[in-house]
Amino acid sequence: MVKFPATAIVLAGAPVATLTILAALGMADFWPALAGIAIGLLAAGAFALIWQRDLDLLTDAIRRVAPDTTGPATDAEGAVMMDRLGREIERLSRRLAARAVVQEQHRRADTLILERLPDPVIVLAGDRSVCRTNATARSAFGDDLPAVLRNPAVLGAIDRALATGQIQATEVMLHAPVHRDLYATVVPMDPPLADGGQILLVLSDRTRERVVERMRADFVANVSHELRTPLASLIGFVETLQGPAADDPPAQRRFLAIMAEQGGRMNRLIDDLLSLSRIELTEHRVPSELLDLAGLVQRMAAGFEPRLAERRVQLETRIARDLPSVAGDADQMAQVLQNLLDNGLKYGREGSVLSLEAALAEPGDRWPARPGIVLAVADRGIGIAKEHLPRLTERFYRVDKGRSRAVGGTGLGLAIVKHIVNRHRGQLLIESEEGKGTTVSVWLPAVAARQADADR
Repeated sequence: MVKFPATAIVLAGAPVATLTILAALGMADFWPALAGIAIGLLAAGAFALIWQRDLDLLTDAIRRVAPDTTGPATDAEGAVMMDRLGREIERLSRRLAARAVVQEQHRRADTLILERLPDPVIVLAGDRSVCRTNATARSAFGDDLPAVLRNPAVLGAIDRALATGQIQATEVMLHAPVHRDLYATVVPMDPPLADGGQILLVLSDRTRERVVERMRADFVANVSHELRTPLASLIGFVETLQGPAADDPPAQRRFLAIMAEQGGRMNRLIDDLLSLSRIELTEHRVPSELLDLAGLVQRMAAGFEPRLAERRVQLETRIARDLPSVAGDADQMAQVLQNLLDNGLKYGREGSVLSLEAALAEPGDRWPARPGIVLAVADRGIGIAKEHLPRLTERFYRVDKGRSRAVGGTGLGLAIVKHIVNRHRGQLLIESEEGKGTTVSVWLPAVAARQADADR
């Protein structure tokens, strides 16, 4: 910034020096020369003062012309010698301030729109790093997002979009922690967004549609096979009752009892198929409700008392104290316990002991290192050969088909358990030893105490 004394000296230097030399040489009278020098100095000082004031005003006005301007600068309106320039700077300041407000409104609107989109949206920089994500993406993927971005199909679509500048789309299949079918759309942004984002990745979840398609095919294949035998029995008994046994009350009673049994078997099969279908439709969505497993275990144990008494089985229940909460669906976890206890009753020995345990998981080779809870149901039945264990969770897989049908099994109980455990991001372990019994354990991730308190 130009200083006042220097400006005054520059402006008055030549006239003052000229008058001084003329007075010294006698070419000008002393008093008139002195008066001229004084007038020159005063005029230069006044001019320098006004000049300095105008420069200060304009400097302050220009300094305010910035993206973070909160209002138009008005200090330049008092400029005298640079009034026109001051008005232009003032007008520019107001325009830039208004533009900054509009840009901030647009930025906030863009952020709000992105945040509220129903599909997961991820904004990536040119180096593939994540600039931001919307609420749907954070809820749908969470810690699994890096696995999505490392998927070869997604990486290939991003490379093609950057190379061609055109929108690219691809189908993505994720196999962990549960199977998911996604449709990825990659939109290159040119010019980049304000936060440096050059790629817009939109992930549409098509898992539900694919599951429905598979369910239709599986339903036709599985149901036609499993219902053929009971339907054939019912048709045969109906024809017998209409013909040879029409006037045979003892035969009618015996056949009707068998028909009721076959009808009950078909009803259980259909219920399990519908239950499995509902679970598969929601398997890719992690439950968010907090669940008290200790209370659920106690309620399920109490509900099985009549059946336990019928088979003279003693239920040993062990529940650890101060079990942490888990994120879970209460109805589905009740179905898990019901299926495991039901299997223990069906395939355990009559008059034996059935144990139900809920305890903290001990990190090691069997379970993940993070905190979790283990539910275990152990029977003392005949056990299962090792070659059958890997296939027990397959639909309609039975170790002993005759015995399974005799006790009312549908072959879907453990398949239902597996899909529910997958939805809860847990693990299922089946251990058995022939002649000693079978233990089915379910590991579920615990919710941190601080998070549980916040959710409540």
